[in-house]
This record gives sequence, structure tokens and C-alpha cells, in this order.
Amino acid sequence: MNQPLAYIHPQAKIARNVVIEPFAVIHANVTIDEGTWVGPNVTIFEGARIGKNVKIYPGASISSVPQDLKYKGEETETYIGDNTVIREYVTISRGTDDKFKTTIGKNCLLMAYVHVAHDCEIGNHCILVNAVQLAGHVSIDDHAIIGGSSAIHQFVKVGAHVMVSGGSLVRKDVPPYTKAAREPLTYCGINSIGLRRRGFSSEKINEIQEVYRYLFLKGLNNSKAVDLVELELSPSKERDEIINFIRNSDRGVMKGYSY
Repeated sequence: MNQPLAYIHPQAKIARNVVIEPFAVIHANVTIDEGTWVGPNVTIFEGARIGKNVKIYPGASISSVPQDLKYKGEETETYIGDNTVIREYVTISRGTDDKFKTTIGKNCLLMAYVHVAHDCEIGNHCILVNAVQLAGHVSIDDHAIIGGSSAIHQFVKVGAHVMVSGGSLVRKDVPPYTKAAREPLTYCGINSIGLRRRGFSSEKINEIQEVYRYLFLKGLNNSKAVDLVELELSPSKERDEIINFIRNSDRGVMKGYSY
């Protein structure tokens, strides 16, 4: 159902059962899949690829030109997965010639005033609370929650099942399954409540805690701690995920806990 007061470019591809409210603007080279709702005063620019049953609230700007002086007009895209909710005044920039796309996964919630810059990659089931600001090339894995008004530096990686405290300045990578807070950003334990809610057993949570005791509570440098984890702790999917995350970190990981 398209309101006559909305502008839809004739080359935009709009599936059935999409609702576009008055004063929305849909540019060319846009695809919107079934069941999506586009609220009033939303602007969807070229390159947007929007999945099924997405909800986009008033004032949001999707797939705008990147705020990057290196961008030279190359054709890039923005992907938004099924069932994601984008609240009021969220701004999402499309990619540059680095990745050629900005990606937001399925079943995400981006609360009001969130900014997602060019070439970011957000996984599935992520929550970005009000006014979170992502610089370019940020990567956030599945089930991460970023607290309100947090700012994440370009190229930073946030692991799966992470909880970042509101108002945080995230300059370093945040390994999976952890809680992060304080200034500078510091390890504050594992996200045990979130893990239990997602079906992790007590045994698995204890296993993850033991890995982080080596990494953050024994006073070891990262390379020595990772070597000891491999040597002394039994292999598992979660252990190996943590090890690989730390070894592949380009910016370095956040600080360990200190009293």
C-alpha cells in the first residue's frame, strides 16, 4: 500500500505487502522485500537492499552517501536483513570501495539516533541502543548489545554475545562473550546473563570464564596467555573462537580487569 504523498522512483523494486507512508522518499536502484513498513519522512537512497518484514520509523535515512572524503561516487550498497527494526532518525551510510557495502543482519534493533557509517558489518540479533555511533569499517558479531551513546572507533571489531556499557568509548577490539565498561574500556567479566538467556549451559559458561581468567586475570601478555590457553585448556568451539579473535585483532583488544 503506497500513499500518494510518498515519492517512489519508477525504477525502485517494491515487493507486495510493503507499506510506504506519506512523505517517504524511495530513490532508484532500491529493492524492498515483502511485508516491510516504511514510515513517514523516511528517505531510502540508491543501493538499499531491504529484506522482509523490516520496520523503518520516521526520519530514518538509509543508504546515504558515505561521510568519507575518499568516496568518489562508486556504486555501493546497503543490506538490511529480515525482521530488523530501525527506529527514528537512524542514519546508515552505504559502502565505499573498501567493502562496497554496509551490512546489517537479521532480527536487529537499531534504536533512535543510531549512526552506522560506511562499510560496517553488523551481525544478526544485535541491539544498538539510542545514539550509538559507529565509525566506518566497524564489525559487530551476532547477539552483541551496545549501550546507549557509545562511540566505536573505525575498524574496531566487537565479538559475539558482547555487552558494552552505555556511554563507552570503544577504541580497541572487544572479544566475544565479554562485558566491557569503564574508561578506558576494560574487561568486566563475561556476559553470563546474556549467555544463559541464549541457552548456554552452566558448564559452557564456566569454560568461557576459565579462558578469560588466563587472558585477563593472570597478568600475562596476550600472546603468552593465548599459548597457555591452547596448551592447558581443552579445545572447544568457544575456546577457539576467542583465541582466533585475539590473534586476528589488528587494533589490539581492550584492557584486562584491574582493581
